[in-house]
Amino acid sequence: MAKLSRRKFLHVTAGAPALLATSRSALAQAYPSRPVRMLVPFAPGGPTDVLARLVAQQLSERLGKQFFVENVAGAGGNIGTGQAARAAPDGYSILVTVNSHVINPTLYNKVPYEAFKDFETVTLAATFPSALTVNPFVPATTVHGLVALIKADPGKYSFASPGFGTPSHLLGEQFRVTAGLDLVHVPYGGSGPAITSVVAGHTPIGFAALSPAVAQIEGGMLRALAVMSKERSQAMPNLPTIAEAGYPGLDGDGWVGALVPVGTPKEIIALLRREIVEIIALPGIKQRLAVLGFEAVGSTPEEFTAQLQLELEKWAKVIRAANLKAE
Repeated sequence: MAKLSRRKFLHVTAGAPALLATSRSALAQAYPSRPVRMLVPFAPGGPTDVLARLVAQQLSERLGKQFFVENVAGAGGNIGTGQAARAAPDGYSILVTVNSHVINPTLYNKVPYEAFKDFETVTLAATFPSALTVNPFVPATTVHGLVALIKADPGKYSFASPGFGTPSHLLGEQFRVTAGLDLVHVPYGGSGPAITSVVAGHTPIGFAALSPAVAQIEGGMLRALAVMSKERSQAMPNLPTIAEAGYPGLDGDGWVGALVPVGTPKEIIALLRREIVEIIALPGIKQRLAVLGFEAVGSTPEEFTAQLQLELEKWAKVIRAANLKAE
């Protein structure tokens, strides 16, 4: 076989980026041409899964191809996120995740992904608050009252969370450290089991997403003392924020956002972002999200990236202050 001359070799290699750009452009123009996986790295039923399924149904109707949710739970979201990081950057694998995306790199000694290098942001779709709740038999009707109760009997009280390293758990740890409390953490496998534990009185205190707890609070099975966010929740507007309850600086919303593997064509990212933002702004969807305790956002990719960087620093400080480390 004849060898390529240096001039011909340079000509061929110089044309490679243009060829790649052309193929990616063609891919984007034909997108989607087959079903699209929306990978949720948690079990079904949580806030991430609920929002992903709402959006997936709308995307399927609007873009003419099936968008389906695949739950890949385990290791605090690390297993599913690792799978998403290794997926082809073609728009057919979308990661739908929460704060754990930037919590886990500090919390775990090793995670199977790099939060920024392996992904490109699409949009921060919505936020949702956690709530500080107690079993109705706990004789505290305010946050100050609860703190006094715990301090009067150190080591007696425990708090439930949806799992080790979840935003709700870290909010509970932040509360414990700031108020100087002897308070034991009991992790559960999701918001549902954590709420059930507090309702049953197995753990007298709970930190969990507000949305799945609204029915129990309204039914008198739980007493909510504060919402752990800067602003009051649309779902329970009479519930004070943690700052209004006397503890400023302890807020931290959960959020649900969409990311794709690094290298995904910009045109596909722009399409997904536009569609998701329009979907969560639909009156019917927006109202349903509000009832579930979500606040629709629909950020730009740049705004979402900036939020991730702030959250990485915020939760790393909480993790270090509470001396937390996952096995």
